[in-house]
Amino acid sequence: MPTMDEHAASSLAAAKNERVEIAAYDPRWAEQFAAERQRLLDLFPGKLLGIEHIGSTAVAGLAAKPIVDMLGGVESMCLADEILPRLCEEGYATSAEFNTTLGERRWLMRHQNGRRTHHLHLVIHDGIEWRKRIKFRDALRADRELAVRYEALKRDLAARFAQDRDKYTDGKGKFIDGVVGMFQL
Repeated sequence: MPTMDEHAASSLAAAKNERVEIAAYDPRWAEQFAAERQRLLDLFPGKLLGIEHIGSTAVAGLAAKPIVDMLGGVESMCLADEILPRLCEEGYATSAEFNTTLGERRWLMRHQNGRRTHHLHLVIHDGIEWRKRIKFRDALRADRELAVRYEALKRDLAARFAQDRDKYTDGKGKFIDGVVGMFQL
């Protein structure tokens, strides 16, 4: 795992303590995804088997935390670990300690102009984690009522847990699991 410099460590600490805020949908999120997707594909030819826009910023009209979530598919977690140092050289930060709690996923974040702009989740391409995240995104895109319910939940959680990102994230888990549980993975 890469060692983090002081800037990366302070970025991670700031992210953990960052206030949870939900923003109105911004069509630029799709453009930001497309630009970062192409940049990553150019940096890692043949290593990233797919990059998908996931999470609420990937659903037109859905309010979200203004951070573009991306799913990067790799052949193996060994390969994910191999490219982590280069990702960090290219503007991402990560936590080896946090990543050890994630099992078959690696998490990174990117900052620009003093604010977090992207999350990158590295998983096995077309594995269970990949399929779960794609199914959830596609369900929100296909069912406006479901997306509205999810947005209401997120707004409620953000109001109750504005200073506690872990509780905010945990609060969404049951909803997400319920939606994903409707699909054959």
